[in-house]
Order: sequence, then structure tokens, then C-alpha cells
Amino acid sequence: MPAADTATAKQAPVYQRVVLKISGESLQGPQGFGIHAETVHGIAREIQDVHALGLQLAIIVGGGNIFRGTRQKSLAIERTTADHMGMLATVINGLALQDALEKLGCYTRLMSAIEMHQVAEPFIRRRAARHLEKGRIVLFAAGTGNPYFSTDTAAALRAVEIKAQVFLKATRVDGIYDADPEKVREARRFEKISYRDVIHKRLTVMDSTAFTLCEENNLPIIIFDLNVPGNIRRVALGEPVGSLVNATGS
Repeated sequence: MPAADTATAKQAPVYQRVVLKISGESLQGPQGFGIHAETVHGIAREIQDVHALGLQLAIIVGGGNIFRGTRQKSLAIERTTADHMGMLATVINGLALQDALEKLGCYTRLMSAIEMHQVAEPFIRRRAARHLEKGRIVLFAAGTGNPYFSTDTAAALRAVEIKAQVFLKATRVDGIYDADPEKVREARRFEKISYRDVIHKRLTVMDSTAFTLCEENNLPIIIFDLNVPGNIRRVALGEPVGSLVNATGS
């Protein structure tokens, strides 16, 4: 194989279709709230870079930088109402990321689980798959459209529905630990772990509903640090980044 072909082969992604979950807090940057323009554009450049590899990429963004229903107990807002407010926050974040991606020349579609035709397409599974096949980046917003479900669960559900090969969860830590690494210096990171062990050990990197959904559909999860430049690309190329969760933990 010629040298040029070898270099190209080395840069081929190991997945064809993935779902990438980005927390809302990832968009707030150093300001600690809301949407930080430079941070959003930096994330968009990383997404553009990995999409250029030929990957079919769907993204779901949380809304915690704007409103998180489960943390609003002091406002005495009814849970269903608070969750709907959180879903709308994810639409705002989806629009911000869509705008940043389109400024880079990416073709995108924003699909919402809550119908709002002037803002986003309604989520239709076959239509989402078709957008991906045409090379568009699809952004899923408004969670599942139902209260009491986190955006982690929504991401797992969408990944299963569109037959993604892996669920990528981008966080602020470099994987799954046996304790909070921000509080416990001796916390140990798992390079690979099974769904069952995550649930039995009560590791809180993602809610149990999302883990169970992935387990039942044999969908592997990779949890990695979004704050390290190039990590999304490294994961797409199959490099050992973060923690892998699958059926066997191997």
C-alpha cells in the first residue's frame, strides 16, 4: 500500500454512525452560566473536524447551563413543568450549536421531540436517518419530549432508534471512576467496565435508565473528557480514550 494510502487508512473512523451527548454545562465556558460564544465555536470546530472523517454524527445537548428542572426545588416549580422548561433549554442550546456549525460550512438539521415547526423539525426516526445518510449533522433537542427522563436517557434512546454503533458521552472528567475524582485524589479510573458493574457499584456518571437501555440493546458507551482538544476525533478513530462500557467490561 502506498504511503499516502496508508496515512488515509489510519485516519478512517472505526464507527459509521454515532450519537454524541454534550452537557449543557459544556457550553457555558469560563463564565459559569448561559452560552459562552468562544466555547461553543471551539466545540463546533471539533465536531466539524470529526465529521470531516466521514462519520455520520448525531448530537444531543443538555440544558443545565440554562435551566435544570431537578435542581429548582427552591422555586417550588412542579416537576413536570420544570422538566418541560429544561427541555426548552436544550432547544436553545441546540440552536446555538447549529448556528456555530453552519458558520463553519456544515450542513445541519435540528430535530425536536416537542413540535415547534418554526424552529426545528419534529423528530421522525426515518427522517433523522436519511439526514445522516446525506452527510448532515443532526442535532436532537427537547429530550424525549416527556418529563422524568434525563437527556442521557434521551441520547441513549435516540442512539438505539437510529441504530448508532456507539454512544459517546462527553463530560468534564476523563472517564468513569470508583469515586468522584474532583473530591477523592485516590479515585481509580476504569478503562473498561460492564453495564452491570456500573449499576451495581452505583457509579453516578449517567442515570441508570440510560445504562439499562444501552445494556438491553448492546450499545457500547464511551465516556471521555470534552475539555481535552481533539478527544472527539481520537475516540472516533478508535484510540483508547476515556472509559468504555459494554456487556462484558472487556
